[in-house]
Amino acid sequence: MIRSVAIQGVKGSFHHIVSQNYFDDTIDVLECLSFDSAVDSLITKKCDAVIMAIENSIAGSIIPNYALVDNHKLHIVGEHYLDIQHNLMALAGQSTAEIKEVWSHPMALLQCKEFLKKHPHIKLVEDKDTAEVAQRIFNDQIKGVAAIASIAAAKLFNLDVLAESIQTIKHNETRFVIVKRENHEIPEAQINKASVKFELSSKRGSLATVLNVMSDCKLNLTKIQSLPKIETPWFYAFFVDVTFENFEDFKKAKSILKIMANDFKVLGEYKNAKL
Repeated sequence: MIRSVAIQGVKGSFHHIVSQNYFDDTIDVLECLSFDSAVDSLITKKCDAVIMAIENSIAGSIIPNYALVDNHKLHIVGEHYLDIQHNLMALAGQSTAEIKEVWSHPMALLQCKEFLKKHPHIKLVEDKDTAEVAQRIFNDQIKGVAAIASIAAAKLFNLDVLAESIQTIKHNETRFVIVKRENHEIPEAQINKASVKFELSSKRGSLATVLNVMSDCKLNLTKIQSLPKIETPWFYAFFVDVTFENFEDFKKAKSILKIMANDFKVLGEYKNAKL
């Protein structure tokens, strides 16, 4: 039973919106300004779960978060996709022409690059969290500075929205995962997606052989991310997401891959949120 969840950011952030959508507004939310501190809160049992962004349809994978799940032996128990709409906001009574700086998370700034290029007078300043910037502007009554954040943050911190939906690609989706210390969230019959990790050398055909096993076992590959093993040159860790109709097919694949691949590990078994 999940009663409390840690998020990266503050209320009004996209992680907070996911907590409301995936659970409901009765869930206790622990605000953290980094993913590391959110994971520490889970490990020390200050919360029951962590919500972590894992990939974005524009910017790609958030690679350090894969490592956090893997290194701390955590388990993905669910996922949620959120349509990310970025908005320019500031204290009331100001126009875009009066804004001298925009503060936001580096990924938000990247995703709004084309809009920001049309306003070259504005200095871009990277910060830790979208909603936390909006909160700071409100708390300190900072004029001449705008935030890029959600509509929820604008409402929560009483900021005027100067421009809506300013991301370059209008369909901008982020996949979030729900992470716990243990992996026994739902019955096997309801599981139709899994995240796994394994290691391979750069030997010719080694990855192709593994992918053929997945195909033969009726698994559909939806995501593959490679990371070099720093301590072992020319070896790579692969983080893979697969979907399937029958959990028995996944169990068969697991038994084969444990033999074929090095350090095979299941990071999570859960429901596919894209169905």
